[in-house]
Amino acid sequence: MISQNDIQRVFGTDVYTTGGDKIGSVGQVYLDNESGDPEWVSVKTGLFGTKESFVPLQDAALNGDRVEVQYSKAQVKDAPRIDVDGDLSPAQEDELYTYYGLSSTGGKVTSGDSSGRQTIRDTADGIDVSRTSGGTVRDGDRGDTSGRGTFRDDDRGDTSGPNTDDAMTRSEERLVAGTRTEQAGKARLRKYVVTEQQQVSVPVTREEATLRREPITDANVGQALDGPEISEEEHEVTLHAERPVVETEAVPVERVRLDKETVTDEETVSGEVRKEQIEFDGADATERRGR
Repeated sequence: MISQNDIQRVFGTDVYTTGGDKIGSVGQVYLDNESGDPEWVSVKTGLFGTKESFVPLQDAALNGDRVEVQYSKAQVKDAPRIDVDGDLSPAQEDELYTYYGLSSTGGKVTSGDSSGRQTIRDTADGIDVSRTSGGTVRDGDRGDTSGRGTFRDDDRGDTSGPNTDDAMTRSEERLVAGTRTEQAGKARLRKYVVTEQQQVSVPVTREEATLRREPITDANVGQALDGPEISEEEHEVTLHAERPVVETEAVPVERVRLDKETVTDEETVSGEVRKEQIEFDGADATERRGR
């Protein structure tokens, strides 16, 4: 259970499901006006935290540097879109209670109470809490609010009054793009064996029998007259021939490895930005620009 003593620790933490999925980061904390206990937080989701969704702190826990809630990431992101700049009206709160399957009774703000929520934002000087009828305090709250009861992030003494000058500052938001690294896929190097047919030419030799006749000369006449004059005789020679044979041997051919290289592309992102517009009226009013 998250109590008033935990408010300071809640700011700047990330919101997770009990299963360990990150939902977003804490934007604002809404308190019960009767008990002062934290009851809702707005969670910044989407690209660069451009969207905020409400999630109840009932049964939530502050575990180290994270807030763990009992709801899934998809359920929080699909919660009813409610402006986080102001108080939670009874109708809005009932809508959220219905969405999360909770009851709006039992110590909660009743339907007749339109000021039952206080909003807390982390400021440079600590935690600011407003207990006025408006009940909303934003980051950097200072100066006069002309009795509206709601402090805005851009209230910095521009409201006309005895302690301010006669000019007001016009501000606007700009998109600040960045990148984050996430897993895009995997590459795998695998070696396997295939069998294919190859042909090679091999020179082979063989012996053939040939008949050679020699005339009788003084050199061989002795061999010719050796033996009987008339007889039968056989001579035999062995012939040889080469036959091709084949065997295999494994030899290294090349080394193959997986490397990574960074390729830079360019993508276009878009988002909503707010800017202030100033209009004036009055008799014979003209606009002049300073140098």
